[in-house]
Amino acid sequence: MRRLFTACSAAVLALAALTGLAPSAGAATDIEAALRGIPGLTIVKEDPAPAGFRFFELTFTQPADHRHPGAGTFQQRFTLLHRDFAAPTVAFTSGYNVSTAPNRSEPTQIVNGNQLSMEYRYFTPSRPQPENWAQQLTIWQAAADEHSAVQAFKAIYPGKWLATGGSKGGMTATYFRRFFPDDVDGTVPYVAPNDVIDPIDVYNKFLSRVGNDPGCRDALKAIQRDALKRRDELGAIAAVDAAKRGLTFSIVGSADKSLEISVIDSYFAFWQYQTQADCATVPKPGAPAADVYAWYERVESLNTYSDQDLSPYIPYYYQAAVQLGAPEAYDGYLRDLLRYPGADQPKTFVPSSVRLPRFDYLAMPDVDFWVKSRGTRLLFVYGSNDPWGAEPFELGFGSRDSYRYYVPGGNHGSRIAQLPAADAAAATATVRRWAGLPPAASAQSARSAPAGFPEFDADLTLSGHPRL
Repeated sequence: MRRLFTACSAAVLALAALTGLAPSAGAATDIEAALRGIPGLTIVKEDPAPAGFRFFELTFTQPADHRHPGAGTFQQRFTLLHRDFAAPTVAFTSGYNVSTAPNRSEPTQIVNGNQLSMEYRYFTPSRPQPENWAQQLTIWQAAADEHSAVQAFKAIYPGKWLATGGSKGGMTATYFRRFFPDDVDGTVPYVAPNDVIDPIDVYNKFLSRVGNDPGCRDALKAIQRDALKRRDELGAIAAVDAAKRGLTFSIVGSADKSLEISVIDSYFAFWQYQTQADCATVPKPGAPAADVYAWYERVESLNTYSDQDLSPYIPYYYQAAVQLGAPEAYDGYLRDLLRYPGADQPKTFVPSSVRLPRFDYLAMPDVDFWVKSRGTRLLFVYGSNDPWGAEPFELGFGSRDSYRYYVPGGNHGSRIAQLPAADAAAATATVRRWAGLPPAASAQSARSAPAGFPEFDADLTLSGHPRL
């Protein structure tokens, strides 16, 4: 199959050369014309972008099953932020849906490059029909999607390429590199967990000592116990909100079950999304129910596991249940208050209509071994207080030109710019070197957002995703 992809990629590049698709040095090729020459690519529309950029929404024809290319196709949604044909290009994925607003990942900012952003297969509307979850939704199939796209776009962007993503997107970027190691010149995964052997879990050990303030940890546990003791009172408030939003709970089974799992998850979610300084906002046990409910809305909504909130992310929970793995629930100190012990696991959040195959215990160890034995030009960024960093990717005896950095006190939004100055400078220089650029004249600094594009350089890792 590797040979088949190589042959197909070579054919695309050859076709590009014959048709004049690949821009020559100094050519004033229009990006829209170049895009129209890529086989299988459709321009959906061009949207406004900051000065110096053009931004397109695209679809790209992909095999539903890369191992059986004749078994149908689907349209995968992309966006392209174009700056210059000669600039480096960053392949970005969040591991979920793609944003349809222009936004640059940190590596794209560092290299001032183009960015091809890809929606992960099975996230609507990038979903094959008919569905075959077991065959079509695997880490290899998603990596093959990215391989196909990168090879196609190299026809118009012949320079250096990087791959990046945060959280599940960081995992995706790593898996892509494991299966297609020569596609890009460097990979920058952010806050990417590596659950090598799912039953062997160190997340709870991490959570028991996260941060450096035992009082903060105790306050979080106290409000969890208080919420479960007052579940009827808080549940009534949650029910009013659920009714206003038209929420239902058929996937998990009941609103009460959703509330209980949300309370369990709130400790993890606090450290994922907040900082230790936010412990000052934790309500005391016995605080007015409205205040407690409002705090949970900021940290982990008590309606988090409604059908409507789960539905966009069912592909993630499916993957967690069959390949990726997931943390075990940190709930030992709540056991006497639980009505649904053992429910907080990925399979709970997958509808019964979707069959779950046996867990693939080889997928994660395979990637882990590759990183340690053959991983080259990998740069991992973690936050020291982020629970997902409890089981990180480890560099090993065979890793080459690869690095791992931690943001002190950092959460799931940790970035290179938040590292200590020396580490930030070193990481930035590495990313630029991989992109074929000289070291920056000065350290990466915060920029004002372009007028009309407030999120152009914003970190979206912490927005709009489930616990991962």
